[in-house]
Amino acid sequence: MVSQSIAMFGTGSGAVEPDIQAFGNKGANLVAMASIGLPIPPGCIISTSIGAELASLESKLSDALLSDIQAALDGIGKSVGRTYGDDQNPLLISVRSGAAVSMPGMMDTVLNLGLNDQAVEGLAAQFEDERFAWDTYRRFMQSYSNVVLGLDESEFELVLEELRAKYDCETDSALPAEGLKEAVSIFKELVGELAAAPFPQDPREQLETALLAVFRSWNTQRATRYRDMHGYTHEGGTAAIIQAMVFGNRDDRSCTGVYFTRNPSTGVKLPYGEYLLNAQGEDVVSGFRTPNELTEASRAIVMSEAPSMEKALPNAFAELLTTGDKLEAHFTDVQEIEFTVESDRLWLLQTRGAKRTPAASLKIAVEMAEEGILTKQAAAARIDDDMLAPMLVSKVSPGP
Repeated sequence: MVSQSIAMFGTGSGAVEPDIQAFGNKGANLVAMASIGLPIPPGCIISTSIGAELASLESKLSDALLSDIQAALDGIGKSVGRTYGDDQNPLLISVRSGAAVSMPGMMDTVLNLGLNDQAVEGLAAQFEDERFAWDTYRRFMQSYSNVVLGLDESEFELVLEELRAKYDCETDSALPAEGLKEAVSIFKELVGELAAAPFPQDPREQLETALLAVFRSWNTQRATRYRDMHGYTHEGGTAAIIQAMVFGNRDDRSCTGVYFTRNPSTGVKLPYGEYLLNAQGEDVVSGFRTPNELTEASRAIVMSEAPSMEKALPNAFAELLTTGDKLEAHFTDVQEIEFTVESDRLWLLQTRGAKRTPAASLKIAVEMAEEGILTKQAAAARIDDDMLAPMLVSKVSPGP
């Protein structure tokens, strides 16, 4: 039995009302997406009230909360046919933050929790792919070491840089299984040296410490400064979202990316965004790999030789566009969607109302009214003086 402080979604456990204050913006949107039948990895949300209690450095997870989390993990695992902490058939999970107000990139995320020296072998057998399993393990070690242990991520990137040179690879996605095994071995030595303790092998310890890191990220300097800049309150805390992992690094028919349902600069109703083949979410924002264009039209504009998602994964791309239309209709707003494709199967990781320029805001409001997504009254309510002011400034062409 899961407590009222934890909400399940995508597991067939019954409908939950999306509550932004209780579940955070990201969590509430996931609940809404699951309720309209969109492809969401199953998961649960630990409420913002719990997050507020656990935001201090001295906080610990109670035995009662840990019991509720285990019940939630059992439900997630049952829905995908895997078990968290099992060596042969491991359920891997992500832990993400999710405040009531959108704070993109300000708080912490840990991916691929549940791996250890035994489970990586089980994952390799489960997917019949040794390289994929060890790539996922090294990703987990990097993510956990940086977010939870507080170690400098550049130390780990230096190891990968040396291994890319050793194996004559341009990117991490080209490293062979033996190179990734070597990375994991070196990472263990690094953690032992820098953290003065071995890398944790107990999945329960991994989850508990990751959750505390996510809850405490509410009070990090960057998160506090972001709230100050935007006039948000420092009261409350963040929810924590636990989800079954889906793998954009599974193979060359897999990817991760960001899709805007309309161009956030111009408001034009055309797909806009970027993606990376054989990657996970942190690859898109890390700066170590250059993302590719979603559409053939965008690829031609930037004169890229890399394949667009439209060309490389046409079925998943077409489903992504259809999903975007459904989300616009449901939320009556232009959406920024984070997604993963695992072996041609599309999964949505989150959606939120997209930030946009004043000119784009005006165009989007007018066109959504024309399309019947918004009433004329609702569209007019989205247009204010602050939006119009930048477009009313006179522009003078420079002289010859």
